[in-house]
Amino acid sequence: MAANLRVRQKEHTRRAILEHALNLFQEHGYVATTIDDIATSVGTTRVTFYAHFANKTELMRALFEELNRNLERQDDGLEHRSTARPLVEATRLGTFAAIRGWIGAQSTRWPAIRPYIIVVAEASAVDPEIRELNEAWFGEVIDDITEGLAQAGRFDPDTRRFRGYLAMELLNSANLRWIRHPWPLETGTELDILAGAWTHLLGE
Repeated sequence: MAANLRVRQKEHTRRAILEHALNLFQEHGYVATTIDDIATSVGTTRVTFYAHFANKTELMRALFEELNRNLERQDDGLEHRSTARPLVEATRLGTFAAIRGWIGAQSTRWPAIRPYIIVVAEASAVDPEIRELNEAWFGEVIDDITEGLAQAGRFDPDTRRFRGYLAMELLNSANLRWIRHPWPLETGTELDILAGAWTHLLGE
């Protein structure tokens, strides 16, 4: 019982550190926020912080994992960790309906992942390890698109990855624009345009 209580308390403290850090990074910026700031906000000490995270980079890695869970990324047993198998299927089908459905499903997560995207973008600009994580994530999603195109036998194999890169740049730009200037996601007009561009790049 006592051991279980200690485990729960430790997890509660770790969870609090992550939540307060995310809020502080949004309010004051990743660079300006210190470990002391985070510990004080939680109501604990630097010693407790270091019992959970070696530094801010390790804390950011944990936040990145939370972002992955929000995006429902999963280890599919292949060489890369898939963002979502439905992306491979939507790309394989290559129809506007399939692609629009996948983009629509992703957009429903934008409000939840908004704080993570903001913080990861800033941290990536100054922290090489976080930048490497971010670039690896981007590459994994492009791998999914490339796999879908390969399954469909569509386009020259030498062009598939670049098509995936362009598609993801469009999606990333739309997401960042929504973060800065939100529009009603339920109307779907902007997402229809985005899906049309994806269909042109990836579809029949």
